[in-house]
Amino acid sequence: MAKESLKTKNTPAKNSIQADFCMLADALRQKNAYQEAASNYLNAILINRNDENSYYGLGLCYKALENYAKAIKYLEKAAEIKPDFYEAYYELGLCHLAEGIPCGAIKSFVQAIQINPEKPEAILQLGIAHEMCDEADMSLMIYQKLIENSPKFVKAYEKKADLLMKLNDYKEASLLYNKILKLNPEFYRAYLGIGTCFDKLGKRIEAQRYYRKFLLKKPNSHKAPVVKARIEKLKTIGKNEMPFNIV
Repeated sequence: MAKESLKTKNTPAKNSIQADFCMLADALRQKNAYQEAASNYLNAILINRNDENSYYGLGLCYKALENYAKAIKYLEKAAEIKPDFYEAYYELGLCHLAEGIPCGAIKSFVQAIQINPEKPEAILQLGIAHEMCDEADMSLMIYQKLIENSPKFVKAYEKKADLLMKLNDYKEASLLYNKILKLNPEFYRAYLGIGTCFDKLGKRIEAQRYYRKFLLKKPNSHKAPVVKARIEKLKTIGKNEMPFNIV
């Protein structure tokens, strides 16, 4: 009985030390000191092996260090301890994508969506995972459903437009980029997207106009020199010359 009583007596102190390690680790991670943060998360786990937040933080550290195999290991442990841990499943999905394992990503994002269907980011990433599986039709369906459910979520329009561009459906892609500009006139990538769509469709004047709008919004972009050169080329090329892809 004395031994059992002593164990109970020490528990609050251990919990306090574990919490201190975890708080320090969180602070270090926020400062991008990932190696030091990981050491403190491990110290916290040694004291309490059932604290999902320590495993989650450790997983995020390894994700930031691009050690995705370890990140997946610890994020899975966090989700095992707390089955309704949305953030753990979401981050797991991102790590699987980074590792080039779209099937694992799909499973994780589906879990996250089931826990919280109101967050559009997991649904967007699910569409990206299906793209990696060469399931364009599924991705388009997911992006469209996301647009319908979250009509102000610009990223959904962008991902669908980008995919339509890959599928050579430039007319539909340009319409989506235009919808983005109605939601956010400062979204410079949409101007570049529309310009490229018109370029691909052989509409040289319209392409130049939107390329110039892109340059006005983002004059220091790494793509700016290529866009400027393309504008000059469009002034002189013949109608039968093949269009150029910038995006």
